[in-house]
Amino acid sequence: MSPYRAVPAPEVLHEAVFEPLLADSLDQVLHVEQRTYAHPWNRANFIDALHSGYQAQMVTANGQLLGYFVAMKGVDEVHLLNITVAPEYQGQGWARIMLDALAVWARGQGAQWLWLEVRVHNARAIKVYEAHGYRRVGMRKAYYPADRGQREDAIVMSLALEH
Repeated sequence: MSPYRAVPAPEVLHEAVFEPLLADSLDQVLHVEQRTYAHPWNRANFIDALHSGYQAQMVTANGQLLGYFVAMKGVDEVHLLNITVAPEYQGQGWARIMLDALAVWARGQGAQWLWLEVRVHNARAIKVYEAHGYRRVGMRKAYYPADRGQREDAIVMSLALEH
């Protein structure tokens, strides 16, 4: 018997598609949200966003949820409220794909700016946003919940949309 064991090849993702994030997808979305964040959105947060008519999209492939985003349209701007890539698909470019899709949608809505907040300690996300053209424009003190009842600051970032 050989001392080597066969290692299964990573699953090849075929035909990744965007589809609306709907209430009947929330169990799957919440499973990803809770595995990804120490302070995840809850079901009520998502339901409120959906009832408010916010842009909410999922990316799926092979029946697997790769990621999702929720964004709120304002006057001449769109505010990204949540963008999440499932932990097992992080580092594969899915966040950039969702940011591109969001920018295309926002331009179609007549938006001139995209806005977001990101935790000051989330270096990985900040790097993705900056590589995508977002610029740091401010700080929100004690914006996010943190461990042991503390709060964490947020960096405010924006992207000017060209039409």
